[in-house]
Amino acid sequence: MDPLSSNASLKEINAYKKKINWGDVSALYHMLSSSLGDIDGILTHGFDSAYKQILNPNILNLSLLGSTRAVDGTIQVKNKPQISLRHEFNDMGYELHCYPVIDGVNVTQCMINKPNCPFTAWYPEKMQMLFRVNSLVAFAVHCFQSGDEADIALLKFAHYKVEELITILNESFHIVVVKGYSIAEFYQEISKRNGNIINQES
Repeated sequence: MDPLSSNASLKEINAYKKKINWGDVSALYHMLSSSLGDIDGILTHGFDSAYKQILNPNILNLSLLGSTRAVDGTIQVKNKPQISLRHEFNDMGYELHCYPVIDGVNVTQCMINKPNCPFTAWYPEKMQMLFRVNSLVAFAVHCFQSGDEADIALLKFAHYKVEELITILNESFHIVVVKGYSIAEFYQEISKRNGNIINQES
């Protein structure tokens, strides 16, 4: 059986998992894989998401950012809007949180039509969590304890996909800081603690 390539797609990882387990795929693997399927197509799926929403230039405070409109109608900004990001791990899984930054301070409350906010309206309850990867914490612990090659590949896929989405954000925003463990660092922390990570996350 051919091993997985380091840049295997989600479809290839899932097919490999079924091969090496004679078609038997755990509910935990399926939950993470399904969630990653949504994340993999976050910019192309029809449904809305906070991640997709904040990339819409129409919600930016264009006067603050020194914007101009090109001939083709696209908006160019002189100053990228400032945000900070945080990796969050909890009972639900993994989440990427976003905060507008005003004068070096993270905004955690609702902001509507404030001249110094990079967004015309910021609703933390709807916009702060950009996306979630369900069951990632439990799956990462399983990977450490008894994961096979496909499990490890799926966890790596999750890490690379999140890093890719952060890179896309970096094209439109000035990311002041990214706090918290990345998925790879989180897995290293699980290893250091010999799997005893649940309810102790930073």
